[in-house]
Amino acid sequence: MMDTNSIAPALPTDAAIPRKQRVARHVVLWWDRVGIFAVLILLIVLMAVVADNFFTVSNGLNVARTASINAILAAGMTLVILTAGIDLSVGSILAIAGVSSVMLHTAGAPMIIAVLGGIAVGALAGFINGGLVAWLALPAFIVTLGSMTYLRGTSYALLGGMPLTANDLSFSILGNGYVAGIPTPVVLMLAVYASFWFLLERTRFGRQVYAVGGNPEAARLAGINVKSVLVRVYMIAGATAGLAGIIFSARVLSAQPTAGESYELDAIAAVVLGGTSLAGGRGRIMGTLIGALILGVLTNGLVLMNVPFFYQLVIKGLVIVFAIALDSFRRLGQKQ
Repeated sequence: MMDTNSIAPALPTDAAIPRKQRVARHVVLWWDRVGIFAVLILLIVLMAVVADNFFTVSNGLNVARTASINAILAAGMTLVILTAGIDLSVGSILAIAGVSSVMLHTAGAPMIIAVLGGIAVGALAGFINGGLVAWLALPAFIVTLGSMTYLRGTSYALLGGMPLTANDLSFSILGNGYVAGIPTPVVLMLAVYASFWFLLERTRFGRQVYAVGGNPEAARLAGINVKSVLVRVYMIAGATAGLAGIIFSARVLSAQPTAGESYELDAIAAVVLGGTSLAGGRGRIMGTLIGALILGVLTNGLVLMNVPFFYQLVIKGLVIVFAIALDSFRRLGQKQ
């Protein structure tokens, strides 16, 4: 007699899965692999057709330079969202880091001190956010909403509500210079993404970030210091926001307390468009770069088409809603 206990249960084949679920899985898989890149290419083609002077080398460099600040913000935001968190304060961190760097310059500090000082201010703000989220178990949304407000207020207070102009800014090259014909902000953006790719794909810390976002309790039981990972993630996000603030100030040769307003929404949109799940544990840093370029191409094309600013806001808002809906669709397709 055959021992039925020795027969392993048959695994469900693709054909055994209902057709609707198979289609959803295949669409999700296709989108994760090439979908967002295909959208970028189609958008470039569309703008080249409908917007005058879009498809030129000079405008291409302008798009990349304009998108670089949001892309750098989004790089740090990617790490936060991978841990199932959120950081609404990156725009305000951008402002106060820029203010700090310009104030250090006007006080006579060397260029390197002014730049590192701004990045340190951003990292400190991120450390406070991460500490409150990790050690006090406060909701990231509430913590960063509060820091978005008090950091913005601090930026206004430091400058008395007025911009601080510095036409001789020592680190202006970071916003207006070129390296081998490529704008410096673009070079810095590419350096940030290369570093983050290595960090997430080739280091132990990167694996820990994914593990914490996927299941923090399982990560803790596996020996990962979840609180330490969260604090470091928010510090990195703060540091990248600080770098973005320095680039912004270098471009406009001034410290602006209004700098970075609503930039956090663009950063979140770029991350989600790039395939990172708001539920955490899933996403790729290069997808975020493509998402930021999509927003940059869209904004540049709308400007060249002379679309009024308020309609640009409507379109960008719809893109953000689309990004959130897309994330929900991906998660639904994975469950089926």
